[in-house]
Amino acid sequence: MNLRSYRRFVIVAYQFLPLLVAYARDRNRFLFFGSSREVDSATRRERAASLLDSMLTLGPTFIKLGQLLSTRPDVLPPEYILEFSKLQDEVPPAPWAEAETVLTAELGSIEDRFDAFEREAISGASLGQVYRAEIDGEAVAVKVRRPEIEELVNADLTVIRWSLPILMRFIGEARSFSLENLADEFAKTIREEMDYDRERRMLQEIRGNFGGNRDVAIPTVIESHSTPRVLTMEYVPGTKITRVEDLDAMGVDRSALAETLQRVYLQMIIDDGVFHADPHPGNLAVQSDGTLVFYDFGMSGRVDAYIQDRIVDFYIGIANQDIDAILDALIAMGTLSPEADREVMGNVMELAIQDVRGEEIEQYRVQEVIDQIENTIYDFPLRLPSNLALVLRVATVVEGVCVTLDPEFDFIEIATDYLIEEGYREEGIRQFFEDRADEGRAAIESSIRVPPKLESALDRIEREDFRVEAELEDTNDIFDKLARRLVYGLLMTAGVLSTAVLYAFAQLPSALAALAFSAVVGGLLYRSFRGPTGLGAQPQFTRQNLQERQGTGGEGTETETDETAGVASAMANPAADAMGEASEDGPQAAAGSTGRDGNRQ
Repeated sequence: MNLRSYRRFVIVAYQFLPLLVAYARDRNRFLFFGSSREVDSATRRERAASLLDSMLTLGPTFIKLGQLLSTRPDVLPPEYILEFSKLQDEVPPAPWAEAETVLTAELGSIEDRFDAFEREAISGASLGQVYRAEIDGEAVAVKVRRPEIEELVNADLTVIRWSLPILMRFIGEARSFSLENLADEFAKTIREEMDYDRERRMLQEIRGNFGGNRDVAIPTVIESHSTPRVLTMEYVPGTKITRVEDLDAMGVDRSALAETLQRVYLQMIIDDGVFHADPHPGNLAVQSDGTLVFYDFGMSGRVDAYIQDRIVDFYIGIANQDIDAILDALIAMGTLSPEADREVMGNVMELAIQDVRGEEIEQYRVQEVIDQIENTIYDFPLRLPSNLALVLRVATVVEGVCVTLDPEFDFIEIATDYLIEEGYREEGIRQFFEDRADEGRAAIESSIRVPPKLESALDRIEREDFRVEAELEDTNDIFDKLARRLVYGLLMTAGVLSTAVLYAFAQLPSALAALAFSAVVGGLLYRSFRGPTGLGAQPQFTRQNLQERQGTGGEGTETETDETAGVASAMANPAADAMGEASEDGPQAAAGSTGRDGNRQ
């Protein structure tokens, strides 16, 4: 394993070295010294495309890593998110002889266990491939893990762990924590995806939760033919969910289908606490009667009760358009820093809600919010805890698929109706009135306590025994900057005067030395006034910019603003930053892929 890891480390380093050198030069133009250089959006897009090519070259583990990174706007700039959202889990299937070895080792003789078995895979993915077969006259889909994939993944995970200290040198401190969490989360996720026993259990649990729902079809597991490396399921045909022309030809009500899809995921996340976490169009199909079919449960997740309650609070806040409640829910989930500027983030959320409702957003309003962000946000206030990463991915991709089915789809309306039907919103309203009643009681008690305290304070003022103490918090080191500039200014003034005096007395060498000193100090003074470059960009909103983003891959933006608008918009408008994946109609192969007849398994 170590020898393989060392070899993979050399290969990975060779692929990523040019990009690492470019990132190092962004900090110091000449690698070890020099000023930093500005990186525009076009350059970031080029780098993202280059990084994408490297991941495809490096194989299954890095393809999966790219897919995970495409859901993490707290780690990568929006240009990378858009580029990585193009990653499809489609790779040529392994030769039949290798798959046969795994099948035979796990199940015994194929001829004895199956009535028929097609040797050509109907899909090939990075971790496994799917074949069609028959058991007792019934069609089944057999998912087989790739031979020796576990050894390759373990070696690559070791390489990623070794690479983290190097990568930390090229990212800001604000993202270091997210990146370390991401590495741990990725290792856990990819190992879970390779465990077909876990996938079987998750599939059966989710299927049980929708046992009485005739609008949803989830394949039945054939337990007698399933092992940790082989998963055999009922073969359920269907048409890919984003083939809207085929759906129209079948007479499927696309608006109703979008509502069903959204409601299914609301139930999974809010009520059940276990959810299918890979809802890209390749894993969703539709039968002729409009039944929604789910495939590939390798990426599934759980939501604990506390996060479920906070998500409900968040959705209730959106339904009531209560910005304070939305921000409180984000803080409680750990997504928003408690120290974030609430006014600015509130304005960002208002824009996000307007967008998710499909309302026109006036450009001056967008620019006003951007100006506020430029002037007030020092550290990036949004982050993405690992336990919410899959939830965000689901919300993002599902709403994107829904908009593809129905361009007028209103996520907030569906979520509001669901909360009312399930009784959540009434509880929220009741809690709201209870909180207001508590505040009223507290106000009455305060009105009784205040007069004596006010009289005491006035007495102290009259006796001239009243003092006011104030602490000034300087989290942005403003006073340090001002002091530094003052010192630089005094030194430069002294240097200029010394140069003039020495030159006047014909002390040319000394005058030149003083002039050089003045120039250096002047340069430092000038640099101290050069803050971060402006964030002059526009948040990218799904509905307004969908066609443009599909055509150009996204407009030029500065990183921090788009991250702020992007994460907030993704939470309030789960369509943000993922429509590229949701709107693709090309083949998308995950553990279940488009078969020759257009079905997914």
